[in-house]
Amino acid sequence: MISDNAQSDYVNGNFTWKKPLELFEGKDAVKICAPMVRYSKLAFRTLVRKYGVDLAFTPMIISDSFVRSIKARDSDFTTNSGDRPLIVQFAAHNAKDLADATEIVAPYADGVDVNCGCPQKQTVDLCRKAEHAGVSFITIHGRTPAQRREPPDFEAIRIVKSSLRIPVVANGDVHTLEAAAAVEEQTGADGLMSARGLLQNPAMFAGYSLTPLCCVKDWVDISLSQGVPSGCFQHHLSYMLEKVLPRPQVRVLNCLQSTSAIIDHLRELHIL
Repeated sequence: MISDNAQSDYVNGNFTWKKPLELFEGKDAVKICAPMVRYSKLAFRTLVRKYGVDLAFTPMIISDSFVRSIKARDSDFTTNSGDRPLIVQFAAHNAKDLADATEIVAPYADGVDVNCGCPQKQTVDLCRKAEHAGVSFITIHGRTPAQRREPPDFEAIRIVKSSLRIPVVANGDVHTLEAAAAVEEQTGADGLMSARGLLQNPAMFAGYSLTPLCCVKDWVDISLSQGVPSGCFQHHLSYMLEKVLPRPQVRVLNCLQSTSAIIDHLRELHIL
């Protein structure tokens, strides 16, 4: 779903932004919000862009249902004129579905990403083939399926980075700004992607060690203005305040059933 104002701005050229490859030309690693099912939707992307995120991804979208169903398109893809630069991530069973889905989002996005799953054996060769096929950049999560509970293999990401000419983004355990700097040093990556780190602290890339209250207030304002469902509104707050509030207060927050009740609770805690 694309708002009328967004339609107008795209057509009239009223909004400018750096394209992803322009971001990679800078001296600093590009700070990226990862694709997260249910979570990296428009409201959250709006929030993290206020706090240092350079590039944001949509949640993964199943291309065949996206192409065939207007309802799926309205549910899975919502944007506005300030939601740039934006990468739309698709999962696809065949090239036609991917191409058709890409054509639909092309006017409103700066690129599409294909979810290829966790790394397997011969990853370097696959990445070289992808580079030869013309991809603009590659993101690598530093774990195989068998390493889900282990630290990321940053050396493997470094090897891939040194084997390619295109930008490489490192993903895995980027939970703090200090961790991001360490990953950049270990891998030489051109970009740093965070998922859970940003869920717990959307202001992480702006240098905050914990979610600041101004960020919570921004989330409330954005959610109310964009009509975020109460469940999604609550889940994000639970992540943001997990390390800020005592556990009993977080449990109370998790039991509340409406947006108004949640806001009242935040006011009682003097967060709002």
